[in-house]
Amino acid sequence: MPAIPSARSARPDRSVTRRRALAGGAALLAAPMLGPTHNVRAQSASLGGLMVDRATRWMAMLDETQREAALFAFDSPTRRSWNYMLGAVFAPGVPLEFMTNAQKDAALDLLSTGLSEDGMQTANNIMLQQDILRDEWGKGSPDRNSDRFSLMIFGTPSASETWGWRWEGHHLSLSTTLVGNRIVSVTPSSFSSEPNTVPSGPHKGLVVLPDEESLGRALYDGLSPSNAKQALIRDRSYGNILTVAGREDRISEREGVALGDLPQAQIDIALRLVEVYSVDHLPAPLADEQRARVGTGDPMAIRFAWAGADPEGESIYYRLHGDTFLIEFATVPNQPLHHHTIRHDRDRNLGDHI
Repeated sequence: MPAIPSARSARPDRSVTRRRALAGGAALLAAPMLGPTHNVRAQSASLGGLMVDRATRWMAMLDETQREAALFAFDSPTRRSWNYMLGAVFAPGVPLEFMTNAQKDAALDLLSTGLSEDGMQTANNIMLQQDILRDEWGKGSPDRNSDRFSLMIFGTPSASETWGWRWEGHHLSLSTTLVGNRIVSVTPSSFSSEPNTVPSGPHKGLVVLPDEESLGRALYDGLSPSNAKQALIRDRSYGNILTVAGREDRISEREGVALGDLPQAQIDIALRLVEVYSVDHLPAPLADEQRARVGTGDPMAIRFAWAGADPEGESIYYRLHGDTFLIEFATVPNQPLHHHTIRHDRDRNLGDHI
């Protein structure tokens, strides 16, 4: 499944990125106070209904063996065993490479209901990276490929039942939970990347996650010495995200510097980063709901934490921790083009609040 480099494929100019961050951060700070409108909720329900229809359509195309692999009880332990670090290992469910063309199209149609145009481009590029790692980097199993991404269904899609679906493969794990047509959770979500900037070959110059690293560095680089000292929680990067499946509650206390202690320019960059992880990849009604969700509580109490003494170093880690979210970013040690990310909504991960 080819992904043609687009506007997200060029390395962002830092000054342009900073200006975009200022505008986006200010918008996020102001917009959520109203909460989602009735119209937004209605649009979201319509989107949830489309998910029901497309999931049902895909399920109807499966043979018995595929159904056994793809369909799980809603309370199955598999639903909580999300994993974005799979390498060439198969995720549960039915992978694209074992689907017919019609089944692939139906599966991708379902995926597209949960993503914006940019989000779908990013997902496609992450899938494409598996071919790049195989063909140009010789990394991992020789049979890894862009179709080694699976779809799985939990419960029974319907207008009334609680159910969910997940799309998963190496560096991509997207979980959606619904009550009938109502989408109640879109976390945990991980868009991760290697090589984040493709250095050579036919896809040279492709940048898969253009903002996650650059804005994080810009935020830390711009801190005053005293604020940087508050933000630094460890001299060495952790080398990975910490809140993996089964350890989602590993980070309970907020650490780092509070946004309320920062100048407005840095606040805006931080809030823009929250939007990158929480809003940008979602279609309009879901984006509006999540913008309101991450805006719940006091934005000045959000804390930004950094690990890695050298802000220009290759191995970095940061997190943003607010009332309703935890975001982590890490570069893998000695692999500066290898980025891992995660976003959690602690109270609503996998629909735990329903």
